[in-house]
Amino acid sequence: MQFQEFNQSYLERLCSGDFRTESHFVSYFSELIQLKLRSRVNSPQAVEDLRQETFARVFVALRSEGKLRSPERLGAFVNSVCNNVLLEHYRASSREDPIEDDESTNIPDPSLDVVSILSHKEMQQNVRQVLDELSERDRRLLREIFLEERDKDAVCHDFGVDRDYLRVLLHRAKQAFKAVYLKKLPAGIRDTAAD
Repeated sequence: MQFQEFNQSYLERLCSGDFRTESHFVSYFSELIQLKLRSRVNSPQAVEDLRQETFARVFVALRSEGKLRSPERLGAFVNSVCNNVLLEHYRASSREDPIEDDESTNIPDPSLDVVSILSHKEMQQNVRQVLDELSERDRRLLREIFLEERDKDAVCHDFGVDRDYLRVLLHRAKQAFKAVYLKKLPAGIRDTAAD
């Protein structure tokens, strides 16, 4: 692949919707975007969807006045838009609904031995004890986000905060959890875990 240098004239034609320039732009960056996405996304359909979303956002941004002033930064701009689209895809795909609790999910894993099962139960008990020592707000927040896996927008509504402040509250709750948890550990292990 031969790398292209972009000038002001090319950028102006692209922003004005010149068909030949748009075709060249799409064909040039399609290969680069697909190489990037194929290494990060398994589904060919998802690669194509993300590629199209990247171009759609780039064209909207280019036609908005003042979004890109330096034609030599066009490649970096397309790459950063692609990165943002990819991150949104990761976030959306990680928000899958939790599996319903039914009898089929209660089948014990045959690979677990008795020691692993007891260790797991002990860990659950320790987590419950730490949660019980936290403030009501921290305890409720950690339970709803991590144990119940509630939608963050619903949690924001219940707590009367926006997503940015929820992140602050969650950070504080996790720090409080960590402090209480570390206090419960034996001194030698506590020093290692605190690092």
